[in-house]
Amino acid sequence: MTTATQTKHEVIEAFIKESLPTYQQLAIDIHEHPEVSNYEVYSSQVLIDQLKKEGFEVTKDVAGHHTGFDARYKSKKSGPTISFLAEYDALPGIGHACGHNLFGNYSALAASALKQVIDETGGEIRVYGTPGEEGGENGSSKASFVREGFFDDVDAALCVHPGHRYAKTSTGLANDPVDIKFYGVASHAAGAPEKGVNALEAVIQVFNSINALRLHLPKDVNIHGIITNGGVAANVVPDFASARFYLRAANRATLNDVYAKVENIVKAAALATGATYEFGLFQNSVDDIIVTDAFDEVFFSHAQAAGVPADEIVEVKKQSLGSSDVGNVSQVIPTIQPTVSISDDYIAGHSIEFKAAARSPKGLNSIGIAAELLAKTALDLIEQPELLATIKEEHQASLAKGN
Repeated sequence: MTTATQTKHEVIEAFIKESLPTYQQLAIDIHEHPEVSNYEVYSSQVLIDQLKKEGFEVTKDVAGHHTGFDARYKSKKSGPTISFLAEYDALPGIGHACGHNLFGNYSALAASALKQVIDETGGEIRVYGTPGEEGGENGSSKASFVREGFFDDVDAALCVHPGHRYAKTSTGLANDPVDIKFYGVASHAAGAPEKGVNALEAVIQVFNSINALRLHLPKDVNIHGIITNGGVAANVVPDFASARFYLRAANRATLNDVYAKVENIVKAAALATGATYEFGLFQNSVDDIIVTDAFDEVFFSHAQAAGVPADEIVEVKKQSLGSSDVGNVSQVIPTIQPTVSISDDYIAGHSIEFKAAARSPKGLNSIGIAAELLAKTALDLIEQPELLATIKEEHQASLAKGN
């Protein structure tokens, strides 16, 4: 609660200052226990336990993801519903080289700070624990949260991603992650090759046909893949072979067309070799990010007060060549995912250097900065109905225009 001598901003700032060491330790703890997509049992529980301590009601195992959670605190006064998005998955092999040990704590601390004033302002705070952003088995859970209706009664969603510089939300590519499997007939590769049906040849034809297709695709399309199984012995005709591809494009309409073209390539390869096939998504589809500039502007309007140097903020809007399931949320409600700096020097995502920065002093200090910007942005939306309405109108216009 605010006092006669404290503004809501001062209450938020004081809470973050007092709580920051706790959340920094949580970020270190998660960093030291990296878990991949939908196996973030330890990491999700760390955040759940802390949110319960802060007074949130938490439901586990939601939206078809056993490491997902839904934390809520509702004021007795009516008002907007704001959702903070939390990520906490690591990358296979390398660990927290995307900084999600920080990401989840940004949102948890921001929500807890906003909770200190929400009874006075009215409204509802939610923290959605969304596992598997990096993809993989049952990955990109925000798509599940959207599909299951978790955002149907939410006014806006926000989160922050660690990065090299402070920057506004960037557009991201839509992504269809697909598995391709061919089934052939095994036979001796020298003694009786005519009796076999070579599943690996079908996979190779898929790669060759996709390479031939590239010239005839829009410039925003990116297709990349690997062979996940190519047989077991050189003297045996492979009766099974498989590949995994990411199909990306600037928008969903283009990507749907690309998906159909690649599926036809798979069908043709099966027909040419005599193999049978399976083709389809191995996880949720990821949609392109709809940027709402006015929302980002509110976020960065608080940067100076949070101590962010003006020369560290990138003003030019970026076009990301990657993908994020934040895009799925942005297709239904206004959503932001700006970045905050965790390194003075350039660091590439998914690198050893990024992993180190994610638990460096600057990385850990970014928790306080991100939480303050997030909490104050959410407070603005709650206290200024006309601002929220403007952001919603701009989001609808951006959605209609598309990427």
